[in-house]
Amino acid sequence: MPHDRDQNLSDLHEWIAAISPELGIAPEDIPVGAILDLSKTVAHGVTRPGVPVTAFLAGLAAGQGKRADEVLTDLTSRAEHWKSRATA
Repeated sequence: MPHDRDQNLSDLHEWIAAISPELGIAPEDIPVGAILDLSKTVAHGVTRPGVPVTAFLAGLAAGQGKRADEVLTDLTSRAEHWKSRATA
């Protein structure tokens, strides 16, 4: 029986609640919606294999002190315009 979207999100939040404290991160500090938006945009606007790599890069940037919300917004915008760059 396949999971539906609500179950997938429930599973995701359960995973985050379990793993984030082990990393010293409060679950409520994780911008899940923005991360999922970035992932969708990269998958459709750049390439599917770029999703985990881009998420990793965003995490590295945040770990270096950049604001996570700004990094995610910037990367999402860049991914939205990536295909038009190739045809310009």
